[in-house]
Amino acid sequence: MLTEVTRYYQRGGETSRLGAGTGRWEFLRTWDLLGRLLPPGPLSILDVGGATGVYAGPLAAAGHAVHVVDPMPEHVAAASALPGVTAAVGDARGLDEAAGSRDVVLLFGPLYHLVDRADRLAAWREAGRVVRPGGLVLAATISRYASLLDGFAKGFVDDPVFARMVDGALATGVHRNPGEVPNWFTTAYFHRPDELPAEVAEAGLELERIAAIEGPLWTVPHLPEILADEQRTARAMAMMRELEGVPHLWGASSHLLTVARRAA
Repeated sequence: MLTEVTRYYQRGGETSRLGAGTGRWEFLRTWDLLGRLLPPGPLSILDVGGATGVYAGPLAAAGHAVHVVDPMPEHVAAASALPGVTAAVGDARGLDEAAGSRDVVLLFGPLYHLVDRADRLAAWREAGRVVRPGGLVLAATISRYASLLDGFAKGFVDDPVFARMVDGALATGVHRNPGEVPNWFTTAYFHRPDELPAEVAEAGLELERIAAIEGPLWTVPHLPEILADEQRTARAMAMMRELEGVPHLWGASSHLLTVARRAA
């Protein structure tokens, strides 16, 4: 992993990122998608890049056998402390897992930080190797336009350095944080939605669907107020379920979830 990426995660932001605001909305939507996409369990799930186990913990509590692989020892220690979760340090591009050994493989993070396409394909292929025939690979990616929208929502774009960073990401997909500014995201790759089908196909997997995770609601300033109200949250969730598969809105979502399957 790149040194600046390591330092970014060593600051500990991943322990609380999904607990409030846009992060909370990301978690709720991802969990909702998992609930509808996963086949009946119990399942053997490999959570690659699972960080501190924010999804592994609830999945284990639901009765699944979950193993987290993450390059950060700090993340692995936190995940392995969760009931029913095992964890080990590892690399998405070369997994220490037997072929066809898992019912589901999650890639909720690795594709963010693999800026070279060959590395992303290696991660996809490893997931396809490890999942059983007929099993699912679920991969999260960041939208090409995320830093542009986030920059305007939070006022970062007024900084000329941030604006240049956005220009670079829009042109190439590669997002680099010069000076490692703490409030800005670290080195990453931001996908265009139309790149995902080709990556899935080249990895030898079958594309089932792409879904917007947050949709455009992540930019709404009063999102925390919506999420604090159970009825308003339920309404937002119902509306996003209807819109998650609309390609015209995919670029406005901070994250996309790609659902692929290994041929039976």
